[in-house]
Amino acid sequence: MSFEDKLQFDFLTMQEVIRRIGLIDAFRGKWEALEQKNNRYLRELRRVATIESIGSSTRIEGAVLTNQEVEKLVRNVKITEFKTRDEQEVFGYYEALDLILEHAREIDLTEAYLKQLHGILLRYSDKDQRHRGGYKNLSNQVVANYPDGTQRVIFNATAPHLTEPQMQQMVDWVANALEKRQIHPLLVIGLFVYEFLSIHPFQDGNGRLSRLLTTLLLLKVGYDFAQYVSFEHIIEQRKADYYRALMAGQQHRGGAQETIGTWMVFFLDCLQTLTDRLTSKYALYKDKGGYLNARQQRVVAQVLTDQPVKLGDLARSLADVSINTLKKDLHYLVQQGSLDRLGEGKATVYWVAHAAQTP
Repeated sequence: MSFEDKLQFDFLTMQEVIRRIGLIDAFRGKWEALEQKNNRYLRELRRVATIESIGSSTRIEGAVLTNQEVEKLVRNVKITEFKTRDEQEVFGYYEALDLILEHAREIDLTEAYLKQLHGILLRYSDKDQRHRGGYKNLSNQVVANYPDGTQRVIFNATAPHLTEPQMQQMVDWVANALEKRQIHPLLVIGLFVYEFLSIHPFQDGNGRLSRLLTTLLLLKVGYDFAQYVSFEHIIEQRKADYYRALMAGQQHRGGAQETIGTWMVFFLDCLQTLTDRLTSKYALYKDKGGYLNARQQRVVAQVLTDQPVKLGDLARSLADVSINTLKKDLHYLVQQGSLDRLGEGKATVYWVAHAAQTP
């Protein structure tokens, strides 16, 4: 089955795909007009998104560091002082993502660069030194990692001896399709992510690398808003749906019945969620930021990320802020309109007020 054949969806799926692409592209047009103003809020949005992306993408694969621990690590770490494997993986992801955010337009999609980026991703991981930057030589599986430490095999990936020819064919097709623009780039990127995860070309780090490459390709084809909100965090929050969408195509991998319609709708839905979340975050900084100190902005950003939340949720996420300070901040934020609340005592939940504004 050709790559083009995999994009031949049934009528209802195609209508849903077209609708979602239209909404995402409409948002991109509005965002480009806003971004050209060199708005002073964009740097802070990108900083927050970077930390969320690093934390979420590594937690999907089993790491346990919170966003606050991630931020502290990337700001203060000395590379010779990594204490855990999680810290090694977080800093590798940070360097790879930073490279992509700064140079996406200049990076060509080639097998050589994918291997180079994989090497950066696993640069500090002691257990991965022997195979980083090279395709796998042992069979591997796509495995879901859950917070309680359990794992579930999602599907078996491409055999090692078939990995290089399949990667070469796929990368060449994607690069050519993005250049010619005969197929909408979001369809090309969605197909690329599905194929990359299906092949699972490296011994380890494939999930993390797939999310880095998603950001790379979105930025490369002009969806610049992707750098200001975390795609990885959306995947972390919808991890079960993520695996189900992959499995819907994978159960027929290589056969005439293989279809990626479920995956493509899920992928586009995540991008649409990303635009909605960026709309809310930008409105927060634009309309409320002048009234909030840095700590209060962190509180609202955390509520927006995980809403609805309780005081206890915030205390765990913002462990460096005392519970009494959080209570005062929440009271103030509700009073001045940044947050809404419902309930009493320990049952009280908070969410960001007026989260549906547009840029």
